[in-house]
Amino acid sequence: MRIKSAVTEYPIQQVLAERWSPYGFDARPVSAADLCSLFEASRWAASSYNEQPWNFLVALKENPQEFERLLGCLVPGNQSWAKTAPVLVLGVVRQRFTKDNAENRAAVHDLGLAAGNLSIEASARGLSVHQMIGIVPEKARQIYNIPEHFEAWTAMAIGYKADVATMSEALRDRDETPRQRKPLAEFVFSGTWGLTSSFVRNSKH
Repeated sequence: MRIKSAVTEYPIQQVLAERWSPYGFDARPVSAADLCSLFEASRWAASSYNEQPWNFLVALKENPQEFERLLGCLVPGNQSWAKTAPVLVLGVVRQRFTKDNAENRAAVHDLGLAAGNLSIEASARGLSVHQMIGIVPEKARQIYNIPEHFEAWTAMAIGYKADVATMSEALRDRDETPRQRKPLAEFVFSGTWGLTSSFVRNSKH
């Protein structure tokens, strides 16, 4: 298994440090037991008023017709590499609260939390998840009869990382690029916008 562990400024859990989003996937299928555990992890994500506004549409490569239908909901650039994954998922949000039909401004945030839980559970099981915003929502609505006030928002490819020797040069270069993130000083503020919090400024790595 390829491991591309993050070089962190501060200690974090290993499963977080080793999570990354590959472009190359092995053909090996993901077991039903693992998939159920991944979606169980998503089930226990936090959400505003416990609304749980997420739904997932799933297609397995072992069912080629269903797989091609879901693959067709991705933009062409994502189709080109996601077609190798054994599992594709569309993340759908309910945009209104069940209790009063008011707009749920947290819905997309909560879908992200559910997908985050799923992604970390996958990493703990030796699986990988690559999340995508590049989808065609109206095509997904038509294909899957997604009802009013629900919208397909993101997609995920799930599977085992491919051997880099089996990948095209372009995708191999993307997978082998070192991981980078902004330092805390650039996004953790206090007092006013842009002022790095003192606990970050005064800490020693």
